[in-house]
Amino acid sequence: MKEIATFAGGCFWCTEAVFSNLRGVQKAVPGYSGGQIENPTYEEVSSETSGHAEAIQIEFNPSEISYDDLLYVFWKTHDPTQLNRQGPDIGSQYRSAIFYHSPIQKEKAEKSLGEAQALDDKKIVTKIVPFKNFYPAEEYHREFYFKNRNTPYCRLVIDPKMQKLRQELGKFLK
Repeated sequence: MKEIATFAGGCFWCTEAVFSNLRGVQKAVPGYSGGQIENPTYEEVSSETSGHAEAIQIEFNPSEISYDDLLYVFWKTHDPTQLNRQGPDIGSQYRSAIFYHSPIQKEKAEKSLGEAQALDDKKIVTKIVPFKNFYPAEEYHREFYFKNRNTPYCRLVIDPKMQKLRQELGKFLK
């Protein structure tokens, strides 16, 4: 059995690296979600004209990892208080969003948002919106971290997230 979750939490190289390492995650695909045009390119998304966010679509086995656990990891591995950015990445394509696929996912996302907000002094700006589309990113974006670990971006931005994942969220790892 599998379910689908779609999240935007900044650069999809980062979110793919994090979520693909979780037990129960069968596939984590970087792509584009939430915009108005079909089959956008990276350039269109980066120009902020498509309305899409860099997102990750996750296929997971709910008997191994729950949607609630995925939400927990989502909140812990990015800064949901930054509007249209994550660290050095700036623009609406880097916004924080949960694209829910069902009323149950919506309810769980809203509950988790309340729990996350109770632990954060800053206002969380993450949007919880209905899923409407997802377009996989170009091939060169897939498994970027695993293929390019020595690039400055991976070492300076993704490595710290992966270290945090291992230290604080190790119980979710494969």
